[in-house]
Amino acid sequence: MARRCLRYAAMGMVWCCLALPAFSAELPSFVIFLTDDQRWDALSCAGNKILQTPHIDKIAREGLLFKNAFVTTSLSAPSRVTILTGQYSHTHGVKENQNVKLPAATLLLPEFLKEKKGYEVAFCGKSKLGPDLAKRKWDYFFAYDSDDYLNPTIFASDGKPQSLSGYVDDIVTQHAIEWLKKKRDKPFCLFLWFNAPHRPWIRARRHHDLFANVPITKPATYDDDQKNYPGKPKAFTNAKNRVGEFADVRSLDFIRDYYATLVAVDENVGKVYAVLQAMNKLDNTVIIFTSDNGYFLGEWRMFGNSFMHEPSIRVPLVIRYPKAIPKPGTRDSAALNVDIAPTVLQLAEIPIPKEIQGLSLVPLFAPDAAAVKDWRKEGWLYEYFENPGPQNVRKHRGIRTPKSPLGGPFKFIHYFEAPEEFELYDLEKDPLERNNLYGNPMYQKVVDHMKLTMEKLRTQTGDNSK
Repeated sequence: MARRCLRYAAMGMVWCCLALPAFSAELPSFVIFLTDDQRWDALSCAGNKILQTPHIDKIAREGLLFKNAFVTTSLSAPSRVTILTGQYSHTHGVKENQNVKLPAATLLLPEFLKEKKGYEVAFCGKSKLGPDLAKRKWDYFFAYDSDDYLNPTIFASDGKPQSLSGYVDDIVTQHAIEWLKKKRDKPFCLFLWFNAPHRPWIRARRHHDLFANVPITKPATYDDDQKNYPGKPKAFTNAKNRVGEFADVRSLDFIRDYYATLVAVDENVGKVYAVLQAMNKLDNTVIIFTSDNGYFLGEWRMFGNSFMHEPSIRVPLVIRYPKAIPKPGTRDSAALNVDIAPTVLQLAEIPIPKEIQGLSLVPLFAPDAAAVKDWRKEGWLYEYFENPGPQNVRKHRGIRTPKSPLGGPFKFIHYFEAPEEFELYDLEKDPLERNNLYGNPMYQKVVDHMKLTMEKLRTQTGDNSK
């Protein structure tokens, strides 16, 4: 098993040697924005017709918008640790949102930057990782763990709680900006992680009337529950995350609030961009914008995340760095949250250690990125372990594969605790995932291939979890 893990890590090292840009003598700085529960199309640059995000759109126009970015676990704490470690949840060990214990022997991304290249590192915003994150090696730490939008309790570098007045994402952005403005002779890495658009979707006061008269259209699958969810297993239909069954989510009206909180995020991203520009640091700073997981906005009358279906696993991913991205645009190749750490390490010219399981996205920065063949040709692994949990989502894992001689792209989902259940979708013919093909004899070869491929990916990543 150890040899297989090393072999998988070596594959990542090979990718890191491809299309390596000629970096300047000055190492880049980094700003890594993270939202909480933002789905991939909750940006105007991704085609959203209601939400306008001009500042994030500008970053996308000047960099790369990854149209197929995903999380390997659609749950906050595991996903956040995956971003910080470049490892799958089954490897770093954080599988649930409760009682989070960071892997003590594993260096986090900011620690690599600090120890290997002398970076100054700061964390501002929503952690969800408990006291363990505060104990790591930060130059500045200003964080909170709750989902409160107003008057948060902050834990700063001195470890003392502070009760502050105001809108939480505005507060942490202002403190991040104050830290950015400090004189320094070292490169920096700022993690600015927002609360929005997490439930309960409290708007900033300035956005009180935003979207008030905007109609919300039901997703195409909204009423599928009235037809007994054709083809869906009980593991899906028995989840406890239905619109209309919670006092604060009585209808799709919550989507207006969801979008309004993201307008504040966009404004705060714009403030940081302006400061970097004023400091003449913009073009030597790698800006990464993403989210910890996606979110159902009424599909199958659901809200929330956790499942492997597209609204839950697809996230925004925008990267701006003109020195390594000579031609802005979009990329269709699958990019994962497990890829963020190795991407940052390569850009910082730090050798990627064998323990990291993601792939650096730097090869995809080149204008001819389409020529990067065999990128995740076997697909990628998804996993979810929090059960029992508040949404009653059963443990499952699966794979999402690109097109192959068998067709597709396909998605295969296995609810692996008894009673076992399965889902299979042809995402080209059925992008809304309405027609479960599992059990259809015409697709038995596909099922057999997906099962074998999933076990292969599990072996490659050292997954011994039950």
